[in-house]
Amino acid sequence: MRRLVCGPKLRKWYGAPELLPKDGSLSEEDMSSEEDEVRDAVLVTDGDNEIGQMIILSLIIKRTRIKALVKDKRVAMEAFGTYVEPIAGDARDRSLLKKALSGVRAVICPNEGFISNLESWKGLQHVILLSQLSVYRGSSGVQAIVTANARKQAEQDESLVMASGIPYTIIRTGLLINAPGGNQGFNFKEGCASQGKLSKEDAAFICVEALETLPQKGLIFEVVNGEDKVMDWKEWFATLIDKSQV
Repeated sequence: MRRLVCGPKLRKWYGAPELLPKDGSLSEEDMSSEEDEVRDAVLVTDGDNEIGQMIILSLIIKRTRIKALVKDKRVAMEAFGTYVEPIAGDARDRSLLKKALSGVRAVICPNEGFISNLESWKGLQHVILLSQLSVYRGSSGVQAIVTANARKQAEQDESLVMASGIPYTIIRTGLLINAPGGNQGFNFKEGCASQGKLSKEDAAFICVEALETLPQKGLIFEVVNGEDKVMDWKEWFATLIDKSQV
């Protein structure tokens, strides 16, 4: 079972310092722009989102350099210590995005609405988008009306990612639910996401595993919890890419 927790215990476990700047901000040296910096970081576009935080924790365990867009830097540093470089502000602001993407090789988008200003994405190697478009498209009646705006946003995000020219992985999940991850298998059959469900922990885990395999152009697949077991995710992604005609 994969159970992820954050806070002081996590920092102590990895030996991160407890001290924070009084204003919760990073030092001038940490925040300075380094144009020649090696691209080795992963940016999580919503570090406040529940799944976004699960993704961050999985990346910490893999000892990945992490940057995250958040609402409050201090809250993020109290939760994750120095393992995350938090950046607060409006994600639509070009100067903020430029700073956020400095030194970043891959971006993980755990929810809709954070795909914008693609001109700032120059140099990125991989974009991973967690999408519930299949769920929205499978809605009917009142539920379809309620999710109309979310569906439109999800369609726009997918279209922008596919047109960006950057290698991408779009993970179309079933309905995301609060359930322990790692307990169930998966179903990857076409059409499964419109009716099935997926643990949020499993969704976060798959996003992080997707980082290990870079598509030449793009990869789109559906996933819900089911009976199939994946023993080697890197091999599974490589096989799927070989079969994909995207």
